[in-house]
Amino acid sequence: MVGRVKRTSSPTEDAVRRYSQGETIFEEGDLGTEMYVIHEGRVEILRTVANERRQMAVLDKGDFFGEMSLLEELPRSAAARALVDTTLIEINGALFDRMLRRNPEIGVRIMRKLSRRVRKADEYFGHAELERLDPLNATTRVSGEAFLCRLRHGASGVEYQIDLAKAATVGRMDPVTGIEPDLDLSTLDTERSSSRRHAKILRDEGEIYLTEEIGTLNGTFINGRRLRTAVPEEVQDGDKLRFGLVEFVFEVGPRLG
Repeated sequence: MVGRVKRTSSPTEDAVRRYSQGETIFEEGDLGTEMYVIHEGRVEILRTVANERRQMAVLDKGDFFGEMSLLEELPRSAAARALVDTTLIEINGALFDRMLRRNPEIGVRIMRKLSRRVRKADEYFGHAELERLDPLNATTRVSGEAFLCRLRHGASGVEYQIDLAKAATVGRMDPVTGIEPDLDLSTLDTERSSSRRHAKILRDEGEIYLTEEIGTLNGTFINGRRLRTAVPEEVQDGDKLRFGLVEFVFEVGPRLG
């Protein structure tokens, strides 16, 4: 229902909607065929759980919400309310189509959310079937061989340890969708220059690779050289990796302890 896109710098006036602090944007159950992008301000998403209205997320500049009603023409699954004086860009079907053509990141974010929902459903039903067939081993977890490396942020001294038994995602925590990267740059990236799902570090046949994710806005760099989206590039011990404006030194091997 919510996500994030690059902030629009000059919305057309007929698409702008202004809300005062505490004003309701829409209620749970309302019919709607529009989604919204926050141009200025903050919005809280509320949902009724066990007869109690609970805050599900707080959104700020660049976040979008309400897209499921736009895509499926279904009643709103949650309510939205302005936390401060807020300016929104209202997007109907025609404008949404034009935005997708100009900024494919919107479609990518929505597809990731839908993919995550499908994956979680598959995991749930797959575990249920395994439990039915073999209840003693239903909770068994098998992991690959551990391979440790790290990213070291020189300015702050912060280090991220990485176990490359599986691919490690780099980005920022998305409180709206619940997607959390393995390496969360939220604290270091105060300017939000990295994307929510920015890049991926993986090991293949003994080599380590960095791949920029589809939809990344501000670039991924190895020693100052920008990567092409979705094209794996090998990284070596001592390389400088930059995600948006946040730079690290990549380290592997005996120096890890």
